[in-house]
Amino acid sequence: MNRAMTINEIRSFFPDEWVLLGNPVLDEFRTGVVSGIPIYHSKDKKEVCYLGRDKTENYSKIKLIYTGTIKHSRIITGIFNRVN
Repeated sequence: MNRAMTINEIRSFFPDEWVLLGNPVLDEFRTGVVSGIPIYHSKDKKEVCYLGRDKTENYSKIKLIYTGTIKHSRIITGIFNRVN
């Protein structure tokens, strides 16, 4: 796939996957992706990072995004539980 896609198209084509984007276009606040060219995608983040790296030489910018909802399973504990 070598064409730019909107973020909605990316989410529908690659649900709940990590997607490496080439030449991403960011929103006006530079916090969210509006569009980009999908270079590599997988459910496994490490796979995208390692196998996608060799496919990025033709792009001036790249960005890694996740199209699903990230579940935070880590519970932060520590001194906050001991403070009275």
